[in-house]
Amino acid sequence: MRTYDFAPLYRSTVGFDRLFSMLDQAARVEPSTQWPPYDIEKVADDAYRITMAVAGFSQDEIELTQHDTTLLVTGQKKDKDGEREYLHRGIAARAFRQSFSLADHVKVTGASLENGLLAVDLKREVPEALKPRRIAIGGTRTAIGQDNALAQVENRVAEDRVRAA
Repeated sequence: MRTYDFAPLYRSTVGFDRLFSMLDQAARVEPSTQWPPYDIEKVADDAYRITMAVAGFSQDEIELTQHDTTLLVTGQKKDKDGEREYLHRGIAARAFRQSFSLADHVKVTGASLENGLLAVDLKREVPEALKPRRIAIGGTRTAIGQDNALAQVENRVAEDRVRAA
């Protein structure tokens, strides 16, 4: 297995610690963490869906937990094996714990379990204060907020000029 040294990047970057630790973690992925199988798809510009194959699990045996930027999906079968006698057991009913690292501002918007597939819908919701804003260049030193506030600021600047005259 190939390893990478991120030390030179740590010396010349600020605030990318989480990215480098995710790269380190991805290099150390164990084969056991790849069960149950799952897909990650981009549904729209800011919407995603994780689909996991969880055949044999019911809704009350699966738990979804989001803590900050980590989504944890756990499955624990309830003991019903004493009720059945298996001649062959090919459907894996083992417990699982799968975690996903989410980008900042990505939230779980819903989850459903249908035909043995668990679908988890995610959406990136960036707060207005963190969205890009346009800053007009002008003769006054008035700070301009979001794009939708530009007309209000221009009206105030015009009113101030009329009062000054």
